[in-house]
Amino acid sequence: MAPYISLKGVSKSYDKFLALDNVDLEVAAGEVVCIIGPSGSGKSTLVRCVNLLEQYGPGEITVGGIPVCAGKNLAAVRAEVGMVFQSFNLFPHLTVKRNVMLAPMRTRKLDEATADARAMALLKRVGIAEQADKYPGQLSGGQQQRVAIARTLAMEPKALLFDEPTSALDPEMVGEVLDVMRGLAHTGVTMIVVTHEMGFARQVADRVIVMDGGRIIEAGTPAEVFDRPSQQRTQDFLKAVLSH
Repeated sequence: MAPYISLKGVSKSYDKFLALDNVDLEVAAGEVVCIIGPSGSGKSTLVRCVNLLEQYGPGEITVGGIPVCAGKNLAAVRAEVGMVFQSFNLFPHLTVKRNVMLAPMRTRKLDEATADARAMALLKRVGIAEQADKYPGQLSGGQQQRVAIARTLAMEPKALLFDEPTSALDPEMVGEVLDVMRGLAHTGVTMIVVTHEMGFARQVADRVIVMDGGRIIEAGTPAEVFDRPSQQRTQDFLKAVLSH
């Protein structure tokens, strides 16, 4: 079966810095892939290229068989691919519920009653329905990130990209966001998660990808990567992060 997300020979440079170096990756529909590795290894750049938040080249990326490139293709890809960032990017002047309702009404042309019902169902799903009428500034960081996830889900995407969604949170708020992400995993949605949370990757991922220097240096099941890493660089990285 054809992969839902495919990267073939993808490279990305910033001036003379090679952020991605000839990366090949295939992600099946419904698969949960966690990407780990040291800072500056190309993890965030990779996921940002999937929906063309970063221009890439050379190489080819397809989502659901659609080439990811500027023009009408991009709108089709972004309609199916949701992204959750480190920062929450909520509209501060809109209530939590209106933040979740906005995109489906404008992009999917949902009527207000349907969008309202969907927003409330999603806020309940992420555990903050009681915050629906508050403004983002009245919420904790963990609650805001859960709103951001609900807002992404409101578009009913087939794939979700997470770019270190817990890295901006206080430690005590990380767990509540990871719990929501665990609930999303293996529900049929394709997930690529850039994360520093090794326990989450071990528990939730179907496959773990290790990046270093803009390349994928190791890939396998969580047990293979965490318990039996074949690359010395992976062993050194895991020893460093798991010793803290």
